[in-house]
Amino acid sequence: MMTRKESFSASLASWQSEGRFFLWKDQRIFTQCAGRTDNEALLLIHGFPTASWDWEAIWPTLAGHYRLLTLDMMGFGFSDKPRPYPYSIFDQADLFEDFLREQKIVSAHVLAHDYGDTVAQELLARHNEGRLSFELNSVCLLNGGLFPETHHPLLVQKLLLSPLGPLAAKLITRRGMAASMRKIFGAATQPSDALLDAFWQLLDHKHGRAIMPLLIRYMEERRQHRQRWVGALQQSQVPLRLINGLADPISGAHMVRRYRELVHGADVVELEGVGHYPQVEAADEVVRAVQEFLARV
Repeated sequence: MMTRKESFSASLASWQSEGRFFLWKDQRIFTQCAGRTDNEALLLIHGFPTASWDWEAIWPTLAGHYRLLTLDMMGFGFSDKPRPYPYSIFDQADLFEDFLREQKIVSAHVLAHDYGDTVAQELLARHNEGRLSFELNSVCLLNGGLFPETHHPLLVQKLLLSPLGPLAAKLITRRGMAASMRKIFGAATQPSDALLDAFWQLLDHKHGRAIMPLLIRYMEERRQHRQRWVGALQQSQVPLRLINGLADPISGAHMVRRYRELVHGADVVELEGVGHYPQVEAADEVVRAVQEFLARV
């Protein structure tokens, strides 16, 4: 019988071996697909600083009902992490459009988390403008910085964004990463050491720490393009749902209050005691909320 550490290690190794790569802008992008090709497509967009493996806990169940597609965005996980490179939310949105085009997907639902929420907001903005390359059927969002004014970044994130960013990145250790992760999980849903080991492996793969100051610029992008991305939610032409872990100090209950203020007819599923990673901390509840939403829309 495998230990929990061996189980996570085996899961990550299996995830990597079952994925494939496609070439985009001369860079290798790690992708993962599952489910029957005649089912409705569901595109999953991961967050910062981890990767598509974040979806592993809910992946098998959802694969029984939808055609699942995901990838490690440029600079994340098993994908290439070029340096220098103009990392941006707009570039990541282009990547997803080209990925779906490569998969011959003409319509899809979106499930996003954290950094991925902002990518989803950009895809939604393009859909509202009538220039998205696929039909966007719905958007389901997990914890993330939807509104710059309610986003409470950790100290390490602020340091990475500062002029000290390159030095801060060099000083990040597995122990420091683990301490930061524990702060944003719920008190009763804390990550195991084995899970943190897997997160660290994804973050550090291909010298990932070195580009964190480049990736973290998304926080500035959110402020710069607030009107566009908040407006995308307010003017949405497709159904929206927010699934939120209320115990998240970054984008928990305080962000939900702002969402209800700004998004008319807000559809929100609140998860008590759950932190920043609902799909990991409360996988069953997230699956139920996603399936109920997609069945309705």
